Amino acid sequence: MVKVFLPGAIIGRSTESPLRRLAADVKPADVHTSGAGYSAVMMEDTDTLKLAEAALAPARRFRDEACGAAAQALAACPGHPDAAQHATHALAWIATTVAGLESLVGWARRGRDAGRRGRIDALVLQIGAGEALAALGSGIAMSAAEYARPAELGLTPAAEAMLQDDAVRQLIPGPDAAAARGELAALLLAGQRPDETLDDGALDAIRATVRAFAADRIAPHAHRWHLADDLIPREVIDAMGALGLFGVAMPTEYGGLGLGKLAMAVVSEELSRAWICAGSLGTRSEIAAELIAENGTEAQKRHWLPRLASGEVLPTAVFTEPDCGSDLARVATRAVRAAHGAWSITGAKTWITHAARADLMTLLARTDPARPGHDGLSMLLVPKAAMQDGCDFPDAGLSGSEIPVLGYRGMREYALSFDGFRAPADALLGGAQGQGFKQLMRTFEAARIQTAARAVGVAWNAFDLALRYAGERRQFGRSLAAFPRVADKIALICAETVIARELTHDAARAKDEGRRCDVEAGMAKLLAARCAWTSADQCVQIHGGNGYALEFEASRVLCDARIFSIFEGAAEIQAHVIARALLKA
Repeated sequence: MVKVFLPGAIIGRSTESPLRRLAADVKPADVHTSGAGYSAVMMEDTDTLKLAEAALAPARRFRDEACGAAAQALAACPGHPDAAQHATHALAWIATTVAGLESLVGWARRGRDAGRRGRIDALVLQIGAGEALAALGSGIAMSAAEYARPAELGLTPAAEAMLQDDAVRQLIPGPDAAAARGELAALLLAGQRPDETLDDGALDAIRATVRAFAADRIAPHAHRWHLADDLIPREVIDAMGALGLFGVAMPTEYGGLGLGKLAMAVVSEELSRAWICAGSLGTRSEIAAELIAENGTEAQKRHWLPRLASGEVLPTAVFTEPDCGSDLARVATRAVRAAHGAWSITGAKTWITHAARADLMTLLARTDPARPGHDGLSMLLVPKAAMQDGCDFPDAGLSGSEIPVLGYRGMREYALSFDGFRAPADALLGGAQGQGFKQLMRTFEAARIQTAARAVGVAWNAFDLALRYAGERRQFGRSLAAFPRVADKIALICAETVIARELTHDAARAKDEGRRCDVEAGMAKLLAARCAWTSADQCVQIHGGNGYALEFEASRVLCDARIFSIFEGAAEIQAHVIARALLKA
């Protein structure tokens, strides 16, 4: 059970919110999922779960063989690890696929043990597990044009051995696979949904509350805001703050709800299911709060965290520079002490989200030019004036220009220029120089879990739009959903999104339990990013020409989904980090 605290007034302000009251009052027995949750059709189907459990062992053996092959490839090019990228990145995708399969089986077990498992859940398990195993044996899509193929790793015998396992053979799609996909699509069109219960009444109630809020305040307007490239309205931000959505995982003693990363993931998923911007607003606050809570002085925590939790202060992460994206060791922006103790900041930053409206910058700068690489970097908490009177950047020493983008709108992206911009003397995070990169690294687990959750939400958005259109649109005297390949798309979007969701939730649970989860968080982000893009792409395909028209929401979801394999760690960077950790282990 999530423990919810009711501290009353904290640091001079009330932290009571509808989510806090709901989480405290609701018991597990009060939560039902009819309509939006698990199927009411309860059919015994234990064989599929037994097969999936049995298939885990051969899948893991194949993963271990891939790890050995990647290690050999790496050893063959000492001093040049990038030369082995094909093998190491393939290992990352193989291991991620196995982890997704493990999470899917865990989801099915929980449903069985709680007596929730229905026919729709058995079909999702059958289809999801079968597709994952087939991809392991033949080739995993790392992108639209790149595959991790066993033959290229010298793993053809290992793949054949896995495919010959009896459980694997029965799960891999065969002549009856299309019928299973068609049955799943029919159940989805009839209004049934796979089990999404979290085995915690508070979390289930929070999901329902945020889903209702997003459906009422965000989803009906999101496409209009996107097309107009409008900022998300301030009144919506205020409503999110009143609900407690900016402080879900923040410590209760500083005004947050203290509900942990799983709750954060659920909230991010539901907001992003309405619009990626809504889910991403929470990311800004989560990244800043994680930095401050883990590394800040007590004075910094008391000053900033309650304001971040309430939404009074909107933060922006100021890390990326024109000449360094993922390579943060090359950050060149300088911060130097002035005679009066304040900091003077000079340099250029780019791809800064929500910069004009933000009140606080978490800024990575070089404070010790004599120390190269990461060691000379520090993190500063830099207050700024939000846009006002038609001026995006009213502060002296700070200017910026908007970067027009395809999607991920509602907050806007900016390139910033600092020319002697002043930051207060106590801006240094934790009062420690040279710790900026290490401080930022500590936030990566939570940030990638949150990003994976946003990707899952966008994938569900694509699913919702595709399902509705396929059911309503008629061609040749039948609904689109009656055509097998349209039904296939709906079923596959659903199964893959369940896998991505469960992998994300498992990473969040690990984080909440205090376990290191950099690999799990990276895997969740890697898989969920691909899931969001493929789901959005299939959604557009189901819409046909209308999906390519700006007036249809499918076009927006496609643009939004594309960002996930680029930001918060590009897919190639994620694969590198995952493989490196696996090979070290």
